Amino acid sequence: MHIEDIAYEVDGVEMIGHLATDDARQGRRPAVLVCHEGPGLDEHAKRRAEMLAELGYVAFALDYHGGGQPVPLDQMMERLMPLMGDPDRIRRLGKGGLDVLLGHEHADPGQVAAIGYCFGGTMALELARGGEDLKAVVGFHSGLQTARPDDAKRIKGRVLVCIGAEDPLIPPDQRAAFEQEMRAAGVDWRMNLYGGAAHSFTNPRASEAGMPGVEFHAPTDVRSWTAMRDLFDEVFGAV
Repeated sequence: MHIEDIAYEVDGVEMIGHLATDDARQGRRPAVLVCHEGPGLDEHAKRRAEMLAELGYVAFALDYHGGGQPVPLDQMMERLMPLMGDPDRIRRLGKGGLDVLLGHEHADPGQVAAIGYCFGGTMALELARGGEDLKAVVGFHSGLQTARPDDAKRIKGRVLVCIGAEDPLIPPDQRAAFEQEMRAAGVDWRMNLYGGAAHSFTNPRASEAGMPGVEFHAPTDVRSWTAMRDLFDEVFGAV
């Protein structure tokens, strides 16, 4: 396994992402961009990139705060709030990481997916809404709202969002609006709703945030990862 931290720049800010790939495999293969949760690039997102590499993909966990590490929780919303209404900046941050991923010699530019967690899921979806050539997009406990729902008609690939039924940050009305957006745009989409799961259900350290409705849920972590793999098998076939 080859693991490497890579520095790159977006809007004058140095980002440090995490690349993982199996160097024993030869030739080009599908590539997956990983977008981290709101606090920043941490071991959770890095490990997901490594898990994807173990499955045969070239994976790059981007950085959208800068510095390649999480920010203090009391600064997280200060960073995220200006982004939430600015899809152009969200897409630039995502595109910066995507460019690094596609710059790898083994990344197949015709077979690319993006996955994301929490606000990173929002970023993956915005990349697709921005017209990037993504064959699959997966959001885990991802924010579904967008300032430009009409841009969904630019989505080229298949979309999967995995949402906890008990997630207070993604309530039923947000899920319903997303469904309407996807249907209006004719997207090939699916939404998996998991009973008993709240926000950040994939992150074993979620409860450390001390926030109500934010907690790890092991069964849903496994089931949602399996759902992602099923979608990738549909789109990419054997890797």
